[in-house]
Amino acid sequence: MSSDSTAVATVLRHPVNNEEIAACYPAMRELRPHLSSQQEFMTRVSRQFEQGYRLLAAWRGSHAVALAGYRLQENLVYGRFLYVDDLVALETERRGRLGQRLLEALADEARAQGCAKLVLDTALSNALAQRFYYRQGMLATAMRFNLALNKEVRPA
Repeated sequence: MSSDSTAVATVLRHPVNNEEIAACYPAMRELRPHLSSQQEFMTRVSRQFEQGYRLLAAWRGSHAVALAGYRLQENLVYGRFLYVDDLVALETERRGRLGQRLLEALADEARAQGCAKLVLDTALSNALAQRFYYRQGMLATAMRFNLALNKEVRPA
């Protein structure tokens, strides 16, 4: 945890304007290093917003120190569910329980929206994240398979 974390309270809230969305880029870049610029991030997030994507960030002052990207979905497997696209904290914040706070807030949002489940994917190679998810009471219930259709498309 950063040394100034006790000086300023950390508040969870959705970014409300482009400046705040842009402030989420440094944290997102730690999770998604293939994002080449803040502009690319803003463009992609804007498109995703049109599809129901939302960001919830842990703010310390004007700095987003952790964030979750998510959307409400429905399918025949889960019924109505909240899907977590992105969950990340800045490297300096990773022991500060911000991931836990974000997941708890998302679970509350899912319940309020009548969702049956909260669902996320993680890479098979990401053992640290898997251990964290197990500690949060989440269970691995499936494997996701994919087929790259165009070698020039960046990985999601």
